Amino acid sequence: MKTIICEQDGQKIGRVVGDEIIIGKEQDALDLMVDPQLQGARRIIVDRKNIVPEFFDLSTRIAGSILQKFVTYQMKLAIVGDFSDASKTLKDFIYETNRGNQIFFANDTRTAKRMLFAAK
Repeated sequence: MKTIICEQDGQKIGRVVGDEIIIGKEQDALDLMVDPQLQGARRIIVDRKNIVPEFFDLSTRIAGSILQKFVTYQMKLAIVGDFSDASKTLKDFIYETNRGNQIFFANDTRTAKRMLFAAK
């Protein structure tokens, strides 16, 4: 795993880069939040491919438990990927989540950065 830090107006975003699964369970999310490579970033971008596929099947409740950790610890998260093949349930979840201010789903990194930098 490699981390790239982007900064704008004093806000840092940690962009996690790699091909391996980084988030598979709640503890992985917690480990990511305290990773020294993030250098104080309170906003994180992770690719869809770095999250276990079961996360995107909402019936497993994995997404809820992992995303709750980000909300609890006031870390903002953007998940980047192609969600055109998502189930209707997941698409509805993405729509509702993107209306909030904590967790975002984006098709590309540029959009994810825009969303995270705009989030209060």
